[in-house]
Amino acid sequence: MSGAGVYTQGLKHREDQLALQYLPAVKAMSFRLKERLPSSIDYLDLCAIGTEELVKLARRYDEAQNDSFWGYAKTRVYGAMLDYLRSLDVVSRASRRLIKEIDTAIEHHLVKFDSEPTNGDLALILGINEEKVHEARIASDIYTILPLDDQLGNELEGGTLDRMEHEELVDVIKEVLMGFEERERMIIQLYYFEELTLKEISSILNITESRISQIHKSVIRRIKETVEG
Repeated sequence: MSGAGVYTQGLKHREDQLALQYLPAVKAMSFRLKERLPSSIDYLDLCAIGTEELVKLARRYDEAQNDSFWGYAKTRVYGAMLDYLRSLDVVSRASRRLIKEIDTAIEHHLVKFDSEPTNGDLALILGINEEKVHEARIASDIYTILPLDDQLGNELEGGTLDRMEHEELVDVIKEVLMGFEERERMIIQLYYFEELTLKEISSILNITESRISQIHKSVIRRIKETVEG
């Protein structure tokens, strides 16, 4: 084998070792994301997507440009997992309409009975098959994991989001959040930036997961109204 061939083989081995070193971090990231998703999403699928991206990144990593491999790779690995969730395409236009109807029905039920309706309750209220309710709620759970600009991109019509600069959107989000009480702002902080599950937030703030979910959806609605207004 030529000297160049030996060098290339050794380089590949070193890069693969780099990927192996951070495989536990990818597994932890996959598990953490899975905790926030419905049971229909497989942890192993997320882990496989993340590992594949990790190997690709290790093989093109240039330590002269980035002194921290995981600092360079972390966002890209997580982004690959989100791309996988987007590829599932669970939130069609029809299911988004149904999700909105379900959210409205849940809000009314919470106000009236101080409890979240079951899928059976919602099926009766909306006059649809319970399986459709189940599927729409799974889609909604996946949908809310995606970044806010993904969700707004699906909600807004006519390319409104495309015409906004990222900084403008951030300003709108900040403005909207200022209209909420401190506890509600804390929910958004814990969910999107600390990436806690609804169950963990419920334990910290001592409010129901249903209420947390409704606050999240209220934020999306208010941002949408502000952007379109």
